[in-house]
Amino acid sequence: MSTDNSIEGLRIRREIMGEEYVDKSLLSVTEFRRPLLELITEYGWGAVWGRPGLSRSARSLVTIGAMAALGKQGELKSHVRGAIHNGVTPVEIQEALLQIAVYCGAGAAAEAFATVEAALLELEAENE
Repeated sequence: MSTDNSIEGLRIRREIMGEEYVDKSLLSVTEFRRPLLELITEYGWGAVWGRPGLSRSARSLVTIGAMAALGKQGELKSHVRGAIHNGVTPVEIQEALLQIAVYCGAGAAAEAFATVEAALLELEAENE
């Protein structure tokens, strides 16, 4: 990773997800998955998350909604951590998931509620 967006993306990812989380992710990436991680870092975290048009908390809520709607529970759980770091409250996340229930289905929302609740409990335990 050497472009400006790659450098910015890694910086933003670390700010949002936390140093330890990102370091663990980087250490566990395989050579096969490395190109995908580089693409996501450069374009997702750098080019998109680095844009000025939305606040980080708004981007977190959009991402949570997308992951919930798509049923991507692992990514949803990860982005709950980022959302909390970005100042999103559990109530705001809950409201976003209720919106998902209406527009994307109760099944997607039910799975998302369970995933988010587990993530929030993990974060609470880490902070005790």
